[in-house]
Amino acid sequence: MKKLFTTYILLFCLGLYAQDFQDLSFESEQTGSPSESMITSYDSPPVAISDTFEEAAEKNEIAYRSFSGLEGVENGYYIVTGVFSKSKNLKRTIKKLNRKGFENAGSITNKNNGLNYIYLDYYPFGLEAVDACVSKLDGKYSDDMWILEVENSMDIGGNDIALETIEHTGSNEEKALEPSNMFEDDEVEDPIIKRTINETTNKSKLIQRADHYFDKMWYVEAAELYEQALSKGDKFYSKEIIQKAADAYYFNTNMEKAYEWYNVLYENYGKDMSTDNIFKYSHSLKGTGKYARSKRLMKLYNKKMKEGVSSENVRPRNEVALDNILISDQEYELKNLAINTKYSDFSPMFLDSSQVVFASAKDSSFLTTRKYKWNNQPFLDLYVAKINEESEDLKNAIKFSKEINTKYHEASVSFSPDNMTMYFTRNNYGKKLKRDKKGVNHLKIYKSVKEGDEWTEAVEVSFNSDNYSTGHPALSPDGKQLYFVSDMPGSLGQTDLFVVDVLEDGSFSEPRNLGKEINTEHREMFPFFNGKKLYFSSDGHEGMGGLDVYASEFDEELGFQEVKNLGKPINSNKDDFSYIVNEENQQGFFASNREGGKGDDDIYSFKRLTIEEIPVIENAIAGVVTELTSGDIMPQALVQLLDENGIKLKEMVTEDDGSFVFEDLDSSTKYTLRTVKDKFVENEMPIATTENERIEVDIALKRLEEMIALEDGIKKIKTEMIYFDFDKSYIRTDASKELDKLVSVMKEYPGMVIKIESHTDSRGSRVYNEYLSDKRAKSTRDYIISQGIDADRIESATGYGESRLINKCNGTVRCTEAEHVLNRRSEFIIVKM
Repeated sequence: MKKLFTTYILLFCLGLYAQDFQDLSFESEQTGSPSESMITSYDSPPVAISDTFEEAAEKNEIAYRSFSGLEGVENGYYIVTGVFSKSKNLKRTIKKLNRKGFENAGSITNKNNGLNYIYLDYYPFGLEAVDACVSKLDGKYSDDMWILEVENSMDIGGNDIALETIEHTGSNEEKALEPSNMFEDDEVEDPIIKRTINETTNKSKLIQRADHYFDKMWYVEAAELYEQALSKGDKFYSKEIIQKAADAYYFNTNMEKAYEWYNVLYENYGKDMSTDNIFKYSHSLKGTGKYARSKRLMKLYNKKMKEGVSSENVRPRNEVALDNILISDQEYELKNLAINTKYSDFSPMFLDSSQVVFASAKDSSFLTTRKYKWNNQPFLDLYVAKINEESEDLKNAIKFSKEINTKYHEASVSFSPDNMTMYFTRNNYGKKLKRDKKGVNHLKIYKSVKEGDEWTEAVEVSFNSDNYSTGHPALSPDGKQLYFVSDMPGSLGQTDLFVVDVLEDGSFSEPRNLGKEINTEHREMFPFFNGKKLYFSSDGHEGMGGLDVYASEFDEELGFQEVKNLGKPINSNKDDFSYIVNEENQQGFFASNREGGKGDDDIYSFKRLTIEEIPVIENAIAGVVTELTSGDIMPQALVQLLDENGIKLKEMVTEDDGSFVFEDLDSSTKYTLRTVKDKFVENEMPIATTENERIEVDIALKRLEEMIALEDGIKKIKTEMIYFDFDKSYIRTDASKELDKLVSVMKEYPGMVIKIESHTDSRGSRVYNEYLSDKRAKSTRDYIISQGIDADRIESATGYGESRLINKCNGTVRCTEAEHVLNRRSEFIIVKM
């Protein structure tokens, strides 16, 4: 299915080439009654998007020829109206054309034949040039013209030479090549030389044509041609062709076919797949309902991103969150609206309490219909409809304003609190579409104010640019901030959400990126802010497939909080976007291209059903396990949840992003988290739940080798303090946990031999202290042996009493308890490794 909405959003994440947003068709020259015009208004135009340049030119009997090897001439298509054999009148003729409104008029010199070609305009794409000739440059030029194609990249026999070929001339060829009567007498006709130019690559013509469409982002046609090529056999099963076939379907939101070819790509070239293609493969799996496999692919994506991407904004995917989204199904009543058509209808916005403005590709004009060549649908216009409160529907939709709607795209509108100012999205154009150096026609935000009953001519906002896109404006309820979407420099992903302050004089502050909490490395779009929550669509956060709708609560001090997926039924495995809601009655609208709709993108109304609110118990303990020294996340670590008595209640292995979560826990209860991983010291952390709250913890594991320290040239195993009860020598529970760490080190180094030295402080008699410390040393030895360490690996266990104090506290000076504690110690000296 050809998604007009898809093209609208692709401009941001890919940069649409000029023809993708330009009217490559024409205004139908229709006659007869209005009813007859309406019947024929959607007839196919003479220039079909599936045509090649040559086919389109031949159908319309437009003469053309091709040159290569023209030094200093840009590749593309030039509308030629005459040829000069001499150059003395070139400048004067071009100036004459400039005065007639042909600002891009110029000349091309072919040094090979000594002729100068006067052109009226230049187009980077062939079908644009054909359309220009068909429309006589929108009726501005009535004399004859033909198309000169320049392909300087063509290499013939290893040398770049100026060659020309005429592929088609039609019945009026000779007339088309005659001098126009506005030129001087020294203008002559260029002789036609028919030549055959050999293929310049090993690719078949079918693949060349598919690549041609793919490069111009005509993904429907590209996909069809790649499919044809791949059906011819294994000789076409290259990584590039399979990937482009999958991408073409993906960009046109045909997830079933995208999944089919990404699966082939994965099976044949899985190890070489880029992170971008793995992400799209995972999304196509979600789009076809294959969530379990999608989760496995996202783990691979996380791994590759960790290995190869340094961007701070790249976030690991939390597939536990995806599970929660999939099982959620909130109580909503959805309705596909009566105003939806077989075309694309989306981007609703409240005008006031009784009206909604939306964008649609339907066309209600009687006499002319302009077509958008991507999907042969009319261009987007803004419409306004009344809200039918009884049926929760929209009715009586009419075009919004003749001052706002143009021959190109208008969509995504937002209104000031007094409804006297509006912002909306439109193509960047003046007299014609404007492009950047790469041929990209960007989107821009425009502003219009209301005077009386009509809107004034729209003007650009100051933070627009010809070099990047801005769009999807959304004012805050007080009108003091304007949220929008852009791929401007400083973006964290393909498209980000930004905000500017609307100052009292109507100017704007510098744009601010909403940051990593909101924006991902992928697409964030269609913001709607009600003062308390920011709603937006994204394919970068955990979701069900395609674009999903998310919400983030706003805190005056802390800013935007955790992003939450709205879940089913608002979200589906297709694109769900342009969500707006009236928080008072919990009713609103959004758009989706989900199964069961009337057209490409449909607008749905929703109403959250009133249900008895039962307090949700959200007691949970969640966290991330990392390595203590490096801070690296630690997947596959075992985390156990113990009760107060040390009995294991639950356990889980950390995800690829090092995360874990224990849910459905009791309120105000004490637990212990035990974390275990090979070659690391076991960690135990006491923790307690509160009332209906999710507790977040960070656990850092120390490597066993890091317990070996060198002090004064002596190797020791360093543990925390080994405590004994007063006047006792048995091993306490807390002491056993520290000794277990020592046992782990000795098991990791099976050749290690140690000796145990136990010490006391100076309080008590010297003789008794020596006796007590010796008993404690031997109790320590016995415990270590009981845990599986051979007795031969403990050379000695000796108590030294107070004979080896490490500070001044020898009984002659007053010392604090903390100073005495330093002397009460057990040391584990390594004799042999």
